[in-house]
Amino acid sequence: MRFIASSRLSVRLILWLVVVGGGAVGVGGCGVGSALRPASTSASYLPTPTPIPTPSMAEADDTLRIFNPQAPTTLNPHRTLSMKDFEPARITYEPLASYDRQGGLIPFLAKEIPTLENGEVAADGLSVTWKLKDGVLWSDGQPFTADDVLFTYQYVTNPATAASTAPSYANVARVEVIDPLTVRVVFKTPTSAWAVPFVGTQGMMLPRHVFGGYNGPNAGDAPGNLMPVGTGPYRVMNPGIKPQEVLLLGTQLMPTNKVTFEANPYYRNKAKIPFRRIIYQGGGTAQQAARAVLQEGTVDYAYELGQLSPQDLEALKSSTKGQLVTNFGSRVERIMLNQKDPNQVTQDGERSNVTFPNPIFSDIRVRQAFAHSINRDAIAQLYGITGKPTGNNLISPPTFPADRRVAYDYNLDKARALLDEAGWIDTNDDGIREKDGVKLRVVFVGKPSGIVQATQQIIQKDLALIGVDVSIRIVDSAVLFGAGAANPDSMYRFNADMIEAAYRNPSPDPSNYMGQWTCDQIPQKINNWAAGVNVERWCNAAYDALLQKAKTEQDPEKSRQMYIQMEDMQLNDVVMIPIVYQADVLGANKGLAGIDLTPWDATTWNIKDWRRVAP
Repeated sequence: MRFIASSRLSVRLILWLVVVGGGAVGVGGCGVGSALRPASTSASYLPTPTPIPTPSMAEADDTLRIFNPQAPTTLNPHRTLSMKDFEPARITYEPLASYDRQGGLIPFLAKEIPTLENGEVAADGLSVTWKLKDGVLWSDGQPFTADDVLFTYQYVTNPATAASTAPSYANVARVEVIDPLTVRVVFKTPTSAWAVPFVGTQGMMLPRHVFGGYNGPNAGDAPGNLMPVGTGPYRVMNPGIKPQEVLLLGTQLMPTNKVTFEANPYYRNKAKIPFRRIIYQGGGTAQQAARAVLQEGTVDYAYELGQLSPQDLEALKSSTKGQLVTNFGSRVERIMLNQKDPNQVTQDGERSNVTFPNPIFSDIRVRQAFAHSINRDAIAQLYGITGKPTGNNLISPPTFPADRRVAYDYNLDKARALLDEAGWIDTNDDGIREKDGVKLRVVFVGKPSGIVQATQQIIQKDLALIGVDVSIRIVDSAVLFGAGAANPDSMYRFNADMIEAAYRNPSPDPSNYMGQWTCDQIPQKINNWAAGVNVERWCNAAYDALLQKAKTEQDPEKSRQMYIQMEDMQLNDVVMIPIVYQADVLGANKGLAGIDLTPWDATTWNIKDWRRVAP
């Protein structure tokens, strides 16, 4: 199989010259302003370095080293929807509670989990009361109180901040501070999804004293975006996200960076913090990550190993240094189809504007033809034991099994017939169909990954067999999954026809996940490309109405059927083409214990429990 060639050259440039010196490179950006801008060291809230004694540990090495091939661009969890940012942010930020792998709620900043029995969940479904732990301090020594919960809500729901997590709070009418350690969340309509706001990656608390002056259009300029103050076991050391070298991937620059954490001296149980320091390295390739953790042992924990071929993983996993850690959670690899025209430009320079239908994908028969051209079984083989073919978008919790249905089977004859019916005909026998003088050509974007590029080529080959010319583009993960305001190659701008990417459900309650495809979640220039992740730019009023009904339905089975009906709307209309139910595949040092993966949070959610043991 031919792979797209990509050259990688270590340029050894300090990113001050590339990013701060000008925006020509097109990397970075976190909403408004550059996410790679160094944090100001003059901010009054920045913690004063405090000597921290090394905790008692079995081994002399008290530094945990983590490597993620996807470089973080922000440490503000409410200005991203990418796990590359959630993972390091979760090391220092905490929500009120989160879900373990069994779907049980675990308190973090909450004193206890609300229930009907303890009276904290209202019987009418209109409110929930959260009691907070006493004595919790932010990592700069300031107290955490109910006012910070209120501020987090105010920040997230302020349209001017363009918070990416706002959909999780859409049904919240108000947050009431009962006393310094008690808040009541009042909902607009009765709901069983009371544990969506303030829970998991969508619920991490922000301190008012740090972000209070940035609760508006200047939210992207907050020093706390790069130099956060949290309540977790570790705090970020100055200067926060520190640019490193730049790698050249084909014609694109791939930024790399580093975040260093130290044990939080104000943590409520600091005696049990297992590591004195964490070094979080971002940017590179899955191959580098695998070698570092499995063969060389130079890092303790590494992400994105599922992007390697089964052969490569098999060759590496026998290493004596590290081992694979896998978890089938809620991650679905899919092909997103742009319903708007990426080639038509508005007067103010916007592509994929909602007023310009895609001349190719605006015809459902063409979308159906593409869906019939996806060979899920062949693609899943690229993943080996870490991927299963799926035709479903909603695959979690287990009440939504991943093998429920396939809306469109792999059938090239059906695909050809649909294109014929749609009027796309190859009139000159050059192998490419045309209509009204326009060739059937599409641009297909993916991140730099051996499996992704192999997937793109399988799809490219099959689409060629039905008369479609596919141009493949590779975009660095930090750019592709970064904020749309900063660069034209972000998926939020969708300046292509197709993008391969993975989505995951952040909660056992599917309301937030399925809410990502409502009309108001379409990113556009008018909302700074930050409204939400409906990058396909699909809008269906009936879908939106059914979502609101499902959110308020108190009968779990009736609610489940509504969500299945909503997914049927997506699949039948070919909003996206699900291809693989993908496991999270990570590498860990054999002497690293305590890792407990959950589908509903970052893998670092329980980093306070990680520790070294004798391998």
